[in-house]
Amino acid sequence: MNRTLKVALLQDIDRGSRDANLDAIEAGLRKAAAGGAQLVLLQELHNGPYFCQHESVDEFDRAEPIPGPSTERIGKLAAELKLVVVASLFERRAAGLYHNTAVVFDRSAAIAGRYRKMHIPDDPAFYEKFYFTPGDLGFEPIQTSVGKLGVLVCWDQWYPEGARLMALTGADLLLYPTAIGWDPADEQAEKDRQRDAWITVQRGHAVANGLPVLACNRTGFEGAPDGGRGIQFWGNSFVAGPQGEFVARAGTDAPELLFADVDLARSEAVRRIWPFLRDRRIDAYADLVKRFRD
Repeated sequence: MNRTLKVALLQDIDRGSRDANLDAIEAGLRKAAAGGAQLVLLQELHNGPYFCQHESVDEFDRAEPIPGPSTERIGKLAAELKLVVVASLFERRAAGLYHNTAVVFDRSAAIAGRYRKMHIPDDPAFYEKFYFTPGDLGFEPIQTSVGKLGVLVCWDQWYPEGARLMALTGADLLLYPTAIGWDPADEQAEKDRQRDAWITVQRGHAVANGLPVLACNRTGFEGAPDGGRGIQFWGNSFVAGPQGEFVARAGTDAPELLFADVDLARSEAVRRIWPFLRDRRIDAYADLVKRFRD
């Protein structure tokens, strides 16, 4: 059975304004479609800078409703170019209620589904708890014409539970729009450890669940609005197969449209030789719902 899916990941820098970023996304989507891509994954919060480096109520002005202006523009492109597109937006749900939300379009201007980021970090230069309410849509794959997409967002990628629940609900792929980078003050050895851990944990999700993984990260340096050290986003977007093998990898320092051919039929073959879902001891996992086992 041949089920090859051509995908594209749009790794990019912040270009200074929402309109400039959306113009770059439009150009990337057109190039992806011309290259034969059927599914395009965009990076986390692609409309602007990574504003969570500080806490400021003014940053809430960046949020917009879903549906809204950005979903209208991206949806029209998805329909015109016949693409499945996974976008990532700062959602204004109501006054004082905001989410970090992935939005999926299935070759149509209409929204096929959305996922609200579940795990919200609060670390130096990543003050997301100030801005984002934890997601309330659960870990539900989104059905599209190319398969069921297990969409998660950035910090979710460190948690095997989210990937597993997507797999258990029938996801065909795991997708992670991401904004992660280095503190410029860290030594190179520490930078390497962080980047390698980020790659390794997601390859582990591919292995443990027998599913392809797509991770699209931003790149470039973004200064901190409050005069801090800023973040050097490390790029390295990649596609891994169901045994964790690299299918395609982007570079570190530059925008890149990364193409890959994903063999969806391999998941069935891999799960037959590595039947991890069969051998799970679901009768012994009750303590997983506890914060910590004292």
